[in-house]
Amino acid sequence: MGTFLFVASSFQQVGIVYTTAGNAGFITGLYMIFVPIFGIFIKKKTSLNIWIAALIALGGMYLLSVEEQFSIGYGDLLVLVAAAFYAVHVLLVGHYAPKIDNLKISAFQFAICSVFSLVAAFIFEEPNIDGILQAAIPILYGGVFSVGIAYTLQVIGQRKAHPAPAAIILSLETVFAVFGGWLLLNETVDVKTLAGCTLMLLGMVLAQIKLKKKTKVNNLT
Repeated sequence: MGTFLFVASSFQQVGIVYTTAGNAGFITGLYMIFVPIFGIFIKKKTSLNIWIAALIALGGMYLLSVEEQFSIGYGDLLVLVAAAFYAVHVLLVGHYAPKIDNLKISAFQFAICSVFSLVAAFIFEEPNIDGILQAAIPILYGGVFSVGIAYTLQVIGQRKAHPAPAAIILSLETVFAVFGGWLLLNETVDVKTLAGCTLMLLGMVLAQIKLKKKTKVNNLT
């Protein structure tokens, strides 16, 4: 899990350098579709309503993320690889969360991801104390909240959640980003943005609805 988390985040961060934030956000969200597709190969059945919910949420994410004409470039392909690894990570969490102590899972995956990230930093970059100090607040926020708390809650939540609807719920970070921009940065919310948020929320609700199979009742006389 730590290895897949490291590879996914690394491909995503490098890919964003070569593409727009909108493209990166939308392509990363494709893990909503990858999760049920990959689940087929491990005999993880996904109901029809979840497939429909994922497509609806994906449409909402497109409205929220893609501002200009959408095109596939080098950076987009890197982010697409990241989405695939994120999907596998969600499936792994869904597999191990019900079986192993969740805090131990989180601690070990963070440790593995941290070691790989530190090695990669010295291989591909030139880390220095001044740069780290200048970015101290974002680093602390990302490490403590976005990674430490959020991924730990993901593990705890997936103890009883199917990976496919879990992926849809996780993708709602886009909606929270829009809400945060409106609340904290005074960003405007247009009709397209509202439509995107509505579709994503609709997809999340639909993913939680369990369809009951009709059963035949024989009347005995």
